[in-house]
Amino acid sequence: MTKIEIDESSGFCFGVVTAINKAEEELAKGGTLYCLGDIVHNSREVERLKKIGLISIDREEFKQLHDVKVLLRAHGEPPETYQIARENNIEIIDATCPVVLQLQKRIKREFQKNDDMEKQIVIYGKKGHAEVLGLVGQTDGKAIVIETPEEVEKLDLNRSVRLFSQTTKSLHEYQELGGYLREHVAPGTTFEYYDTICRQVANRMPRLREFAATHDLVFFVSGKKSSNGKVLFKECLDVNPNSHLIDDEGDIDTSLLRGARSIGICGATSTPKWLMEKVRAYIQTFVD
Repeated sequence: MTKIEIDESSGFCFGVVTAINKAEEELAKGGTLYCLGDIVHNSREVERLKKIGLISIDREEFKQLHDVKVLLRAHGEPPETYQIARENNIEIIDATCPVVLQLQKRIKREFQKNDDMEKQIVIYGKKGHAEVLGLVGQTDGKAIVIETPEEVEKLDLNRSVRLFSQTTKSLHEYQELGGYLREHVAPGTTFEYYDTICRQVANRMPRLREFAATHDLVFFVSGKKSSNGKVLFKECLDVNPNSHLIDDEGDIDTSLLRGARSIGICGATSTPKWLMEKVRAYIQTFVD
């Protein structure tokens, strides 16, 4: 008999859970609720919430709104968003993740310090990602974003560096980047490294690797927009080449199921448990 197991450590992180709970609580009161951007990088969950009334909007649409309620998702927002809300009498339902909020404050404090006018504030993260936009916003847009360790060439290593990271990046890669910069900044400059990776995400990696290694076949369920999903899927693939990234059960190539005696289902911090359960039920109809 084929074993089908869902990874217990996969699924929404507490920041996403809080944002979705706030959305559902507000929608239950009646009235209109907007969300600035997709509440989570998972199209199936976005669709579910849309059916109960949540309206996703982009930044241009947000600027045109007045006298409404708008939910800010876990990723956080730059100061400009709050300024627009004040000017347009928009009631903000703030679901910014506490970990992200703390990081925003740290970056803002560092930016406002007058210790070294030539210092570069560097953020290791995905360009254009909602969280990264919020972080860069704390520096009046002056922070330098690098997506990969190879992009250190963007930096002037004759100037001091203050290094931060998007909360969901790979801890290992971030530590490697920090080590490289520490060794290569010029004499007379200063380098400071701030460990800003969310441990709830980072701690999933070793557990996920262990989970993926114990199965013949692995399906990693994640929205295509999920930055965290890409990082975690790579961890699966590293230990089990028979790992496959799917958006939902419709992406499954059922020919892969033949001969598999142990199938693992896991996902990103933006993947709802109900979707992983749905994937399991679908697979169950094809195996004995």
